[in-house]
Amino acid sequence: MNSSKRLPGGTTSVSSAARTAAGPPRFLLLCAFCAFCAFLRLSAASLFAAESPVTLTEDAATYILANGIVTARVAKASGDLVSLRYKDLELLASFLKEDGTPDLEKDPPGHFVNGLNRGFTDHQYGFWSHDAMGPRGSGDALARITIDPKTNSGARGEVSVKGSSKGRRMGTGPGVSGGEKTAGQFAADIEIRYALGRGESGVFTYCEFTHPADYPTTSLGEARFCAKLADFFDWMSVGQDPHHHKPYPATLREGDKYVYTINQADNPAFGWSSTTRGVGFWCLNASMEYMSGGPTKVEFQGHRDTNRIAAPCVLNYWRSSHYGGAAVDLAEGEAWRKVIGPFMLYANSGGDAQALFDDAKAQQKNQAAAWPYAWVAGVDYPKPNERVTVRGQLALADPLAPRGTKMSNVRVGLTAAPWKSAVTGPGGIARTIDWQQDAKFYQFWTRASADGRFAIPHVRPGRYTLRAFADGVLGELAKTDVVVTAGQPLDLRKITWTPVRHGRQVWDIGIPNRNGSELFKGESYWEPTIPLDYAKLFPNDVNFVVGKSDFRKDWFFQQVPHNESADAKVEPFFGIRAPGRATSFAVNFDLAGSPKGKATLRLALCGTATRELEITVNDQPAGKIALGQNDGAIARHGRQGLWYERELAFDAARLKSGTNVVRIIVPAGSINNGILYDYVRLELEESAP
Repeated sequence: MNSSKRLPGGTTSVSSAARTAAGPPRFLLLCAFCAFCAFLRLSAASLFAAESPVTLTEDAATYILANGIVTARVAKASGDLVSLRYKDLELLASFLKEDGTPDLEKDPPGHFVNGLNRGFTDHQYGFWSHDAMGPRGSGDALARITIDPKTNSGARGEVSVKGSSKGRRMGTGPGVSGGEKTAGQFAADIEIRYALGRGESGVFTYCEFTHPADYPTTSLGEARFCAKLADFFDWMSVGQDPHHHKPYPATLREGDKYVYTINQADNPAFGWSSTTRGVGFWCLNASMEYMSGGPTKVEFQGHRDTNRIAAPCVLNYWRSSHYGGAAVDLAEGEAWRKVIGPFMLYANSGGDAQALFDDAKAQQKNQAAAWPYAWVAGVDYPKPNERVTVRGQLALADPLAPRGTKMSNVRVGLTAAPWKSAVTGPGGIARTIDWQQDAKFYQFWTRASADGRFAIPHVRPGRYTLRAFADGVLGELAKTDVVVTAGQPLDLRKITWTPVRHGRQVWDIGIPNRNGSELFKGESYWEPTIPLDYAKLFPNDVNFVVGKSDFRKDWFFQQVPHNESADAKVEPFFGIRAPGRATSFAVNFDLAGSPKGKATLRLALCGTATRELEITVNDQPAGKIALGQNDGAIARHGRQGLWYERELAFDAARLKSGTNVVRIIVPAGSINNGILYDYVRLELEESAP
């Protein structure tokens, strides 16, 4: 059994409990005395470090921020974090010279198209995918000191590196394509900052994007901060379950990196630790307001790099490109600014992987309690007294719901209203972007209490749409035109939520909760062979009997084309592209009489990779349901991508007294090309014409 002690500077020391029968008393006393002396030395060193002032020095190429605990080097040309040392141990995978400093000739800052991953910027240290340099040689960045520790007795230092996009485009990192790799991609000014405070066991970074009204129409590709870590990091922690918190040596390969994606909002502290050095490196998001996709967004937080070095990666995706992605599209004439962060790159030591992870999660809570940071200035970041708390209470009014229905795990948020993309797609059609795909604006979410009360803290001034969804309730509440004024708390009081119903409920399958976690095999979603396993587990497809079957055992969370080939296999990064036959999920149910009016089949889907579904009622065609965009959730081993509803209304006279069968049919095609289920319901409105 281990006990842990918090040390000054945010570090953790974990020591073994005393053995009850481990030798003579003198030996035990000697061991205890030695341990006590070691603790005093370590504590004294930590106290000294915690009291050390922040220093800020520079050379021709870098700024150096130090506080006795960590030392960060920032490239003036790009805003890259080229080195981060913790207790004089280099944590990044930087190529080092003999003197221990980063080799910036071998791995130069900024645009580096000859990296280890061919075709885009690929550093072995920390970097924003859209740096302040832009394409090499296209313009110079402005490097400056924004907080000089000499002016505040060493309390805090901060540096800034800013690139102007006037006449050029920025961004040459992951997610760009074609000529963008050398010409840049996004028309916006980019300012990257790093800050370090006294006693802090890590450095903060944040970035402001600015699109003035005279800049052209532009669209942002994949955007993130990435840190590639030293080779002694061998334990990844991006979630508490055994699959996402485990040893991960360079030799481990499990299908492909997409098996490690995770819900971002549920894991605001994530990173790696070293079982040999006893140190950890973590990314801590004190707020999720600047991230894309809200509380259901799935993305990478860590994996090993796919090149020959296979460095441990820590990734903070603020503009997602997976599982439906997210959008930042800007029109010519549109003025826009957004600040990403600050978030903390935190280091700790002492103890095993679990102790280090626990300490990182505790430190994230400390940072969340300090949000918004009073020291941030000079960017579009409202001060604490300018932000407000928005309160209210949801009251569920659903008279047609079965007895005992209630909502749980209630999420309430303030988001931008749906907006039209400035960049048109096929046929010149502009996409409508809702909160699930929005990275352009800020989002503020919280959980409501059991009685529906909620308080959303630290909201920036602006106009929002209030949204709510909950386990057990199909659909989503949307209350438009919520205006937040700086410094004025807002009480929305009681808000009645009346979910959509099309008559009484005949039957339902699953739990409306925006993912397939409760359905059969939903817990194994990340296993790449799951689509092939379906054909083995259900050789005759799903045949669900209402009142007898259990959706936890009898309704597969995926519906994919049925594999019939012994040669079908998983291809890393592409899933299963082998063809399969059409698959039918049948729902059998009894009715006491012959109904009339209108019946409505309602589907809540959380992943899509086929264009339409065919529906039959008692083996007669009832119609087809057109589906939404392909979000790649099946090919990339997910349990949820983009959530939405679809419904098909049909004449209730198609039903009969006695046993009825409704079939949902996924057409033949690639085994990737199916759907992920959240929930299914049949409703009957006998008074309808």
